[in-house]
Amino acid sequence: MKKTTRFTLRIPEQLQEKIKYTADFNCRSQNKEVEIAIKRYINDFERLYGTIETTKNKT
Repeated sequence: MKKTTRFTLRIPEQLQEKIKYTADFNCRSQNKEVEIAIKRYINDFERLYGTIETTKNKT
């Protein structure tokens, strides 16, 4: 089972409304929509600058 971590995020109301819109459009929860957006951001970052080492991928 994957371990998940709770993370509180404060964002402007207008941005939250847009996330809700895209999540509904993609038939996802807002949480899953944000998770996918973060994964895409990290993938783009790593493509440009290399893999980010974490305690989970050092083994």
